[in-house]
Amino acid sequence: MTDDIDVAVIGAGVVGLAVARQLARQGRAVAILEAEGAVGTGISSRSSEVIHAGLYYPRDSLKAKLCVAGRRLLYAYAAERGVAHRKIGKLVVANGEGDLRLLAEVEAKARANGVEGLERIDAQTARAMEPKLRCDGALLSPETGILDSHGLMLALLADAEAAGALLALKSPVQRGRVAETGIELDIGGADPSTLRAKWVINAAGLSAWSVARAIAGVPTASLPPRYLCKGNYFQLSGKMPFSRLVYPVPGHAGLGVHFTLDLAGQGRFGPDTEWIERVDYAVDERRGESFYGAIRDYWPDLPDGALRPGHAGIRPKISGPDDPAADFRIDGPKDHGVPGWVALYGIESPGLTSCLAIADHVAGLAGE
Repeated sequence: MTDDIDVAVIGAGVVGLAVARQLARQGRAVAILEAEGAVGTGISSRSSEVIHAGLYYPRDSLKAKLCVAGRRLLYAYAAERGVAHRKIGKLVVANGEGDLRLLAEVEAKARANGVEGLERIDAQTARAMEPKLRCDGALLSPETGILDSHGLMLALLADAEAAGALLALKSPVQRGRVAETGIELDIGGADPSTLRAKWVINAAGLSAWSVARAIAGVPTASLPPRYLCKGNYFQLSGKMPFSRLVYPVPGHAGLGVHFTLDLAGQGRFGPDTEWIERVDYAVDERRGESFYGAIRDYWPDLPDGALRPGHAGIRPKISGPDDPAADFRIDGPKDHGVPGWVALYGIESPGLTSCLAIADHVAGLAGE
């Protein structure tokens, strides 16, 4: 027997839940299909929980537009729904002439993207704000913050279910096919079934590629390449050195080994950049050795032995080590020619910050 529904959202991470919420609130009949036994167990559970201001992304890119819009939406939503968050602020720091030139480039991108409240400050002002900091100059971003990502996902799920969406856990999409009457999905689990949807939103994160390849009628040529970029975090023992987030100027494939705080006041450093061939979340203690030099560029008093292995996240990049700065890919029928199919690829940072704006964007594609 085949059940019919308007929209099937594959993946119950923060982006999938935000999309399901938005479509359900528009009156669409929505089913959320999640392969695991709980929401948000993949990329969404392994982020730095930072609300990004929108500093780093090329003007008019999806990352730039959706991060800035999403950040504004996210602060308002977190306040409205009681999701724990704090607008803690961030310093992007430069040491040396080369870094200062890169910092000017970051500032120019951020201003082009419409980021509010930016302030270029000298070393003396930066040290007055953070006495343990070493830098030759910095960019203050007061709009950067932190939040409880799990609390956010629970709020999004509650809203989606209140609007009629249904969540199916342990319900992996095993295969499917594009038919004249919609897209049929064969769903595994304890009670296998077939679901036919007018619209399917592939928000499966690291699994988005395997899901797309399992749907007969979705052209494989429409899939971008996938590269796995692992980021390892190390926890800091002892007293926290800074009251704000501190980032070096961005590196080749990421934002450098930076300092973040969580809502409990615990600090961590990371992520580094490790290109891998398969999903592996183990943190190798030996990688922490390279952290000390990177951190001491801006915190010279980091004690020996103060770092211990924390967690790791994996960024689903659509460009590799030679050119890692790809944009989000959010493909609708006009991009690949498949009616009712919307696929999201490469939704790495700032995906958490952008989730509500991504949901608006996807809803627009699913309304065409």
